[in-house]
Amino acid sequence: MTLSPDTRAYPEHLEYVRRTLERALTVNGFERVLIASGVEKFQFLDDRPYPFAANPMFKWWLPLTAHPNCWIDFKPGAKPRLIYHQPTDYWHLAPADPAGFWTAHFDIQIVREVEQIRALLPQELARCAILGEADSALADLAPNNPQRLVDAVHLARTRKTTYELECLRAASRGAARAHRAAATAFRHGGSERAIHEAYLAELGIAERELPYGNIVALNQHGAVLHYQHQDHAAPAEHRALLIDAGFAVNGYAADITRTYGNGDPQFTELLEAVNTVQMQLAAAVRPNLDYRQLHLQAHLALAGVLHALDLVRMSPEAMVESGVSSVFFPHGLGHFLGLQVHDVAGFLADDQGNLIAKPAGHPHLRLTRTLQPGNVLTIEPGIYFIALLLAGLRAGAHARAVNWDAIEHLARFGGVRIEDDVHVTAGAAENLTRDAFKYLAAA
Repeated sequence: MTLSPDTRAYPEHLEYVRRTLERALTVNGFERVLIASGVEKFQFLDDRPYPFAANPMFKWWLPLTAHPNCWIDFKPGAKPRLIYHQPTDYWHLAPADPAGFWTAHFDIQIVREVEQIRALLPQELARCAILGEADSALADLAPNNPQRLVDAVHLARTRKTTYELECLRAASRGAARAHRAAATAFRHGGSERAIHEAYLAELGIAERELPYGNIVALNQHGAVLHYQHQDHAAPAEHRALLIDAGFAVNGYAADITRTYGNGDPQFTELLEAVNTVQMQLAAAVRPNLDYRQLHLQAHLALAGVLHALDLVRMSPEAMVESGVSSVFFPHGLGHFLGLQVHDVAGFLADDQGNLIAKPAGHPHLRLTRTLQPGNVLTIEPGIYFIALLLAGLRAGAHARAVNWDAIEHLARFGGVRIEDDVHVTAGAAENLTRDAFKYLAAA
């Protein structure tokens, strides 16, 4: 099972990137763009670096994800230049010589010292758009991040090219394979840490290479939406596993969540019902669909599950209107996905900075756009039993409508979330995640 993407469409991708920047530069009155990869950041009062994260506007051009102190210099009509920092260093392993499918498309200049970089970039900066973090500054060269130009780049990034889709498909295949290994470790009674290590071992990667920190939550920990710990000791009973974990290929991320149970009939029924809702929502993805409406549809469908399983004795419509559904499903349905796990431009209406508002009462939704072909996004409904939110429900006007005995039983399992990555096409959606699991089963 290969995790390598087909990169033959990379020249077409690079041309799309070039055209986007050419238009944005012209509209905003700039002559060229300089893009920093970023710098290593160090812990306070220490010389230990945090894991490096490349500027996504830099790695949109080329698949360099672990290379600080590099710069792209692009002027319309000219071949883009890459200033490639390859230090002479016996303390750390320096980056290898530039190699791969992308190198022929850049004029590459290697530098050994950061101090050499400024002289290789334009001396006159008045009409340069400089993209990057503030700490990427070099002497008089400091990122200015012109907002309208950045917005234009962000909007363009929401339409994935063929090359980008190939990277995302490969990332999904890798993540699916690792999820299968994690499920096996759960069934064998592993701790959260052991399940996480099984995930990494299946891919042969280090933790720092993940696109985000894995959420590996056993039992009640599944009710913590961004559970950030990994217990080394296995619990006495393995009731449920909620694992939200990804993989990255050439900087493009998969973001997949699966939930597993121990066969308990009530939890199995809940798990199957949420999975059915998730598949229906993913299948509903189409161009020109307002994602806000899909989010509200998810609330109504999940409220239907709560009603059908006799967890809440209210109509689904009343649960949504009263906010009861948000007690059990308090987060947004999903977000854009790509070079960033929570990718950019989820609220942008246009390149003028105008935003599309979230639905009233749903402050955590990360995507309010009308979907278009080329968008890639997550669909991740869930039902959780969160003590803090349940306490408010118990003290409120609708407490008598809740089957508290059933809730108490299911709270021992934490909750259920199912998350797929979905590509919007001109017709039926492409479910990258389900396709990856099918590919794995057939391999």
